[in-house]
Amino acid sequence: MKIKSSLFSIVTSLTLASMAMAERGSDGQVNIIYWQAASIMNPYLSGGTKDLEAASLVVEPLARYDETGAMVPWLAEEIPTVENGGVSADLTSITWTLKEGLLWSDGTALTSEDVKFTWEYCTAEGGGCAQNEKYGGIVSVDTPDERTVVVRFAGPKPFPYTAFVGAQAPILQKAQFADCLGSKAPGCTEENFYPIGTGPFVVTDFRPNDVITLAANEHYRDPDKPAFASVVFKGGGDAAAAGRSVLETGEFDYAWNLQLAPDVLANMQAVGKGQIVSGFGTLVERIMVNLSDPSAAHGDRRATVDHPHPFLSDKSVRQALSMAIDRPLLVEIGYGDAGRVTCNVLPAPEIYASSANNACQTQDIAGANALLDQAGWARGADGVRAKEGIRLSILYQTSTNAVRQDFQALIKQWWSEIGVETELRNIDASVFFGGDPGSPDTFQKFFSDIEMYANNFDGTDPEAYMSNWSCAQIPAPENQWQGNNMPRYCNPAYDALVDEMQRTGALEKRAELAKAMNDMLMQDYVMIPLVDRGRVSAHSNSLGGVVLNTWDSELWNAADWHRIK
Repeated sequence: MKIKSSLFSIVTSLTLASMAMAERGSDGQVNIIYWQAASIMNPYLSGGTKDLEAASLVVEPLARYDETGAMVPWLAEEIPTVENGGVSADLTSITWTLKEGLLWSDGTALTSEDVKFTWEYCTAEGGGCAQNEKYGGIVSVDTPDERTVVVRFAGPKPFPYTAFVGAQAPILQKAQFADCLGSKAPGCTEENFYPIGTGPFVVTDFRPNDVITLAANEHYRDPDKPAFASVVFKGGGDAAAAGRSVLETGEFDYAWNLQLAPDVLANMQAVGKGQIVSGFGTLVERIMVNLSDPSAAHGDRRATVDHPHPFLSDKSVRQALSMAIDRPLLVEIGYGDAGRVTCNVLPAPEIYASSANNACQTQDIAGANALLDQAGWARGADGVRAKEGIRLSILYQTSTNAVRQDFQALIKQWWSEIGVETELRNIDASVFFGGDPGSPDTFQKFFSDIEMYANNFDGTDPEAYMSNWSCAQIPAPENQWQGNNMPRYCNPAYDALVDEMQRTGALEKRAELAKAMNDMLMQDYVMIPLVDRGRVSAHSNSLGGVVLNTWDSELWNAADWHRIK
């Protein structure tokens, strides 16, 4: 029932025999399948991984993270540091220098004004930028010349690498998006579907929640790359079909996020047409608890902080839900060696991993029942607990996926054993993670009591990630539902830790702060971590250059992909 450990090591196709690159476009077409279809190509208007990764083929940051988690320059000449003079001695500014001769895919020059504009775009009032935590603390961005960008902070910022770094914070072209600031951003359909970029490919046809076609960028900075002339980026279906299309039929070259039972994956790979690539990063499958009331009776203000949840506002209920879950069984059934039990939303890197919450590793049905008894939630004749006329009846939503539906069924059973009634709902992943402010079914709107999904962050420093649960990050109509604080958690003590981490340089102290934030979230039970998930994808035996990256976009080095002859 488990993937052999030899399969769960990072596998690359980059061998001495296949490293020779052909000229640009000579290897024809590469076929990629993300069964969670992309719905937009603007990463600032979606928190969905499938959208961020699709966009990473087109738009790029100043720096990103390689497969080891190390920061590497991308559009910038080098990583600024105090030692090389790029970060001021007082830590209040960072200066980036763009590589010389960079062009947008329309042939115009990338300049420092584009970088400055990207900051303005994401911080514009009413814009609902899904990545605005990356730009926290910035007071100005100066452009002394066309290749120099000076980012100034409100105070000392020992880790100044959140803005413009990683797939979640790429550079947008000012000329294209100038009329898309603030509340106008979601309505810029042409710009959001067909961004002009500096990446190896350009979009030629975009069908939301379906198929994207791309062509090699003729202005890409390396004249010999990309080797592929075109990309078909297919979305939809399910993880099983995606896995088969690479590992069994060979119809596709790369399949992302094969969230499948371990025996299913092993059988697919045994066919011999492709290989699994996998590795652990910071991806955690978790249950989010809605502290607001999602009832439609509240109209446009449903699922906002205006209306506290009728029973999930009770910490005892949230804690009991967590205690009832058998996490080791979830790992065994859903992931095998590609999963590990976790009691933290921040499981890695190791220096940030807390050991204060390990009690969740053991299921405790009896303890959960006793806790609810003490809190006054009494069982009715139907076995469902209630207090003051309020029943513990939960709507539990997640994306459509076989493993997730297995988890839902098991968790529903365990919750029934503690007197909680559960209705299950699954939503097409392309819609659930789509970020459309007009849809009632996105994970940001959270029109249910409980929702389940996985999330992670770029790089190895968790500062921006942990700020996701600050008060300012709560989704609401005012920010186009683009905040990242899905539980609607607002705790001044937590915000104080976020602020302190932004001012703290010593790694050991940063680790203490990150653990303290993690522990506050875990011990307030506003989210319930389930599985520390490894990333599992697959590529055909004929696709060379693949280097799985769990710290950035999986497509981070698509410019290096090529056909093995």
